[in-house]
Amino acid sequence: MIENVGLALGGGGAKGISHVIVLEALEELGLKPSFVSGTSIGALIGAMYCAGMPTNEMKEIFLEFSLKENESLKHIVTRKHIFKWLDFIAPQIRGRGLVRVENLLTYLFESVHATNFSELETPLQVVASDFWNRQQVIIEHGPLIPAIRASMSLPGLFEPVKINDQVLIDGGAVNPVPFDTLPKSCDLTIAIDVIGERTVSEQIPSLSEAVFNTYQIMQKSIIREKLAISSPDIYFEPNLTNLRVLEFYRAGEIFRTAEITKDQLKNKIDNWLNEHSKKIR
Repeated sequence: MIENVGLALGGGGAKGISHVIVLEALEELGLKPSFVSGTSIGALIGAMYCAGMPTNEMKEIFLEFSLKENESLKHIVTRKHIFKWLDFIAPQIRGRGLVRVENLLTYLFESVHATNFSELETPLQVVASDFWNRQQVIIEHGPLIPAIRASMSLPGLFEPVKINDQVLIDGGAVNPVPFDTLPKSCDLTIAIDVIGERTVSEQIPSLSEAVFNTYQIMQKSIIREKLAISSPDIYFEPNLTNLRVLEFYRAGEIFRTAEITKDQLKNKIDNWLNEHSKKIR
């Protein structure tokens, strides 16, 4: 009998919206994570879920800023709410980061009735990186939003966050998919990798493209090394191709793409459960 399910939600910017579809798949299978670990966007989605927010509500929040199927970016500026969204991601003239993440997080957490880890319905680990010590930092106590901000502080994009005298940056620098931090007591561990893929091209990338894609190359290397040492019971990668870090306006497309692979995840879980039940008979 499966009593404790551990779920690790990886980082990947806007691609992490697909974590909502993963949570839907678990609901449809009657599985509720008893423990969640998250990096970057995975920490954000994990906090929303652990605070008790329904998956349909999460969807509505992200779809509010999404392009509809037949729209392009020129359509989105005609909608009133996009001005709020542009304010969330507008470049800063001053400061140490290029993007104001505070406004976005404040908006996303408006409907989350938890401001502290102690208020969460499900235990959550948030993974960040200590900038100066170059080590993993796991946050499990204290205020939620500073921890999420720290976990999402992608270097050069978001400003680092100081917590307990530590300068923290994006958790993906040390642990892009934190399945190895889940408690050993979990009967079933599931890890979701949303780094995605890029189409092979002979084109020379732009500076920003080169920086962000190089970071993701490094993250994939970290994941391969971790998997070689120890792996979760189920490791899953939704089919996410050619999506960039801040393309949250493609939420509808991301949900549709993840929906296609939802049955693959459910089948993997079903197969594992069947094999597990045979072993314990």
